Amino acid sequence: MSGKKAVVLTSGGIDSTTAMAIARAEGYEIYSLTFNYGQRHTRELEAARKVADFFRVKKHLVIDIDLRTIGGSALTDRIDVPKGRSIDDMAHEIPVTYVPARNTIFLSYALAWAEVLQAADILIGVNAVDYSGYPDCRPEFIAAFERLANLATKAAVEGKLRMHIRAPLISMKKAEIIRKGIELGVDYGLTHSCYDPSPEGKACGRCDSCILRRRGFEDAGVPDPTVYHDGSL
Repeated sequence: MSGKKAVVLTSGGIDSTTAMAIARAEGYEIYSLTFNYGQRHTRELEAARKVADFFRVKKHLVIDIDLRTIGGSALTDRIDVPKGRSIDDMAHEIPVTYVPARNTIFLSYALAWAEVLQAADILIGVNAVDYSGYPDCRPEFIAAFERLANLATKAAVEGKLRMHIRAPLISMKKAEIIRKGIELGVDYGLTHSCYDPSPEGKACGRCDSCILRRRGFEDAGVPDPTVYHDGSL
């Protein structure tokens, strides 16, 4: 280890897990940050813990934030999760699975922890190619938050730390992300993507996240280790 530290936002999904693999490959001491924000798919918390254990992170922090009190999303409110949408539909509208300001909130917590740790780098697995149209997954958002990070922290203002918000997957297709992860030794069987899993934790196979996951593995030529509710693998 080089001694450099990074806070890595960890949801237990493909993208954040691959971002963590990149951080490990680059020699970072990893501090993993996960949120229990009132999401309906709490299965992801179990996946995030498994991923953190897999990478032997320095510390894995799970923070409770109840975004259900705000609502406004199918992931935090009594709104049906869209099923069976086409890839074109996903690319042309922001779906109800968008959680208002979620990445802004998550990155703010990551920034606070990074400043305490004196970690100059925060990694987030957002992607602006194969994604569901979320505005807080775009390069413009990442660049803007980095500017904010260096205006808002004592360490940066005093010249002790220059904050970097890194989104290493932002311009990669899902298949490219998966191939990169395989190259870095990721076990995607530990990950979870579904927005609306069964009570047993099986993926629905029909929500946007499941559809993008399935297509990503297919395009990558890699077997999808997910167990889906319909019995398929």
